[in-house]
Amino acid sequence: MIGSDKLDIAVVIPCHRVAGSICDVIASITPDIAHIICIDDACPENSGDVIDEKYSSDPRVHVIRHGINKGVGAAVVTGYREALRKGAQIVAKIDGDGQMDAHQIPRLIALIAAGQADYTKGNRFYSLESTATMPLSRIIGNAGMSFLAKMSSGYWELFDPANGFTAIHSNVLAVLPLEKLSERYFFETDMLFRLNTLRAVVTDIPMPAKYGREKSGLNETHSLLTFPFLHARNFLKRIGYNYFLRDFNIATLNMVLGLSSLIFGLTFGVASWHAASAESVLASPGTVMLAGLPIIVGTQLFLNFLAFDMSNQPSVPIHPRLSRA
Repeated sequence: MIGSDKLDIAVVIPCHRVAGSICDVIASITPDIAHIICIDDACPENSGDVIDEKYSSDPRVHVIRHGINKGVGAAVVTGYREALRKGAQIVAKIDGDGQMDAHQIPRLIALIAAGQADYTKGNRFYSLESTATMPLSRIIGNAGMSFLAKMSSGYWELFDPANGFTAIHSNVLAVLPLEKLSERYFFETDMLFRLNTLRAVVTDIPMPAKYGREKSGLNETHSLLTFPFLHARNFLKRIGYNYFLRDFNIATLNMVLGLSSLIFGLTFGVASWHAASAESVLASPGTVMLAGLPIIVGTQLFLNFLAFDMSNQPSVPIHPRLSRA
């Protein structure tokens, strides 16, 4: 493993309804991983007991149990806290259902170990060949959610935001507000939002995906109803943090003036149209211009803001400048 002879690596595995696959997942993790932290999130299949029964003699394997089901995000946060307590320098996270190849962990941590990234994540869509076995509904759904995640997180160059095959440097992990992260399936995209507020460098790593008979616990209907709202909330927070609280620049002016012009033009245009319709007369050319020009100018200014935001990607890793002390 790249750098594993010098770095203390931990792997966090949230466990819920994975009793049939978790032992194979642990067995596939190479011996040079220092810590394997499994979180039994009140698993009805008693995954923790299954792990203890087979790996009780492996000092690397540690099981933590939640008394109640808290969600995959909460389980990962529990694992993160334990990894920090154990002194791990890089913490990878994989799922316990066997859909992630643990042999890919060296590729996942390589850029972090080399000081070129703070956080890495898998991208199942990088290779066209790897998507051939992917369900069409997942491809379509991921494309839509990826666009929303780009807006809310600010990482416009990333794709596959819900990919849970990740790694992070412990210095970055230590300064993240773990208590504020989403406790359930919005966890991965919420992580990206929080990382952006720190200006952490996040990089996609092309990864193959395996799809078996495992059923996701994600409620798709609930996600369609709640995720857009959560993305909108994070987008507004990110804009407030990055363009008003921490900085005020030309992009901020473009956004403020652009939105103000758009709102004025639309409001004036609708009001003028309604008044003209009530009197059964045509609006004058001056009225049309007074409504149309602010809309055109406002749209251009807001597009300028979006162009700046898309180019404003973190490029210098922060973990060498941070300390866990």
